[in-house]
Amino acid sequence: MLPTVEKETGPSPTWTVLWLHGLGADGNDFAPIVPELVDPSWPPIRFVFPHAPVRPVTVNNGVPMRAWYDIKGVSIADKQDAEGIHASIHEVDTLIAREVDRGVPADHIILAGFSQGGAMTLCAGLRHREALAGLLVLSAYLPLADTLEAERSDANRSTPLFWGHGSADPVVPMALAEYSRQALEALGHHVDWHSYPMAHQVSLPEIADIRAWLGHRFTDR
Repeated sequence: MLPTVEKETGPSPTWTVLWLHGLGADGNDFAPIVPELVDPSWPPIRFVFPHAPVRPVTVNNGVPMRAWYDIKGVSIADKQDAEGIHASIHEVDTLIAREVDRGVPADHIILAGFSQGGAMTLCAGLRHREALAGLLVLSAYLPLADTLEAERSDANRSTPLFWGHGSADPVVPMALAEYSRQALEALGHHVDWHSYPMAHQVSLPEIADIRAWLGHRFTDR
C-alpha cells in the first residue's frame, strides 16, 4: 500500500477525502489546504494524501519522480501509459478499501486530485465498483477516454463531479479539459464545471467553491 499523509478533523471520522497530488509532488503538497477548507459544522473527516510511486518520466528525460503514470509525449495526452494508469487505479482502489475497513463506507469517500492526480481521480473513480460520494477534479483531463465507456462502473455513473480549471493553464490546456468534459457528458455524466482566470494552480475563489461543494456532500444526507 502507498504511504500517506493523514489529517483528521475530529475523532472517529465518518467521512474520508482521498486527495491525489500532481506530477513530481507528493502527499504533503495539499495537506496545508485542510484548515482553509474545513467548516466546523461538518462531521469528522479523515483527509488522506498518498504519495505516488517513484518512476522515470519520459517527458522529463527519464528522471525518476513521484508520478501516477508516465508522460510519454510532449502533449500530456499523447502516447498514454495505459499500463501505469491501470496500476495506479489498483493502488487507489486499495486505499479506498482500507478506508472501508476503517469504518468509512464507500459512499462517504470523496476522491480528489490535482493535475495528474485529478486525471487519476477520473480514471479510478469512474471505474470503481462501489458508489463514491463525489469526485473532485482540479486542473486535469480525462486519460483513456476511448476505453471509459467499456470499463466504467454503473455504480458511479451519477456520482457528483466538481471540475475546476484555469483559463490560462499552460500545462493542461483549457481545450483539452473542455474536450474531456464533453466526453464525459456524452456518456451521461454531469460535470459541475468551474473556470477561473488562473494558470495551473488553485485559487482562493476555487477553494471557496470547493468548500461549498464539499459542504453539500457532507450535509445533504
